[in-house]
Amino acid sequence: MSDSLVIIPTYNEKENIERIIRTVFDLEKAFHVLIIEDSSPDGTGDIVKTLMKEFPEQLFIEERKGKLGLGTAYIHGFRWALKRDYQYIFEMDADFSHNPADLVRLYHACADEGADVAVGSRYITGVNVVNWPMGRVLMSYYASSYVRFVTRLKVRDTTAGFVCYRRKVLETIHLGRIKFVGYAFQIEMKYTAWRLGFTIKEVPIIFTDRTEGTSKMNTRIFKEAILGVISLRLRGITGKIKPAKTALT
Repeated sequence: MSDSLVIIPTYNEKENIERIIRTVFDLEKAFHVLIIEDSSPDGTGDIVKTLMKEFPEQLFIEERKGKLGLGTAYIHGFRWALKRDYQYIFEMDADFSHNPADLVRLYHACADEGADVAVGSRYITGVNVVNWPMGRVLMSYYASSYVRFVTRLKVRDTTAGFVCYRRKVLETIHLGRIKFVGYAFQIEMKYTAWRLGFTIKEVPIIFTDRTEGTSKMNTRIFKEAILGVISLRLRGITGKIKPAKTALT
């Protein structure tokens, strides 16, 4: 049994999924992996199910009908984790843009260094991004600056999707009231945790853009992040961000 669960949403990740799972299971610390699979037509789910025979106590899959969005995938995974005994719950991409070895560093930030939320940060020590065109680097960097300006959130990489949450954070956040599905979901989760009094620590990582498969980033997702932070700030200052009364909400 492991105290840590890595949630990996997938849609058309057949080129990466087996390697990413095996790499996580080869780490010095034991992690379990939950795949949230959105009916990939390329057979990603079938690959995972085959691997589950090899790793029956470590690897799990939740299949959903259709491409329902990143945010809803993670909420589904959070609820699944909270019904079990996991104490540390991670978000990670399937495409190796997040180095699985850094899972251990995020874990230690929460388990040993007092953080409630550990964020794998591209911008805490400069700009640590590989294989992105300069325009996308600047868009992402200044989007995070904009989010900090609007929300006053003291996190440099607000849209980061490589995160470790202590169980108590996800039990306290009212998951049913998380509104956004793309990059704004990542902002909303961090902002909500901060407003509820939890400690966020940024852990420097090197982000490497995918070399296999197709990016899921698009203009609509980016626009949601830019416009969504205004409503997020208003919810914060009007006292509408409140802790859940019960777990698994």
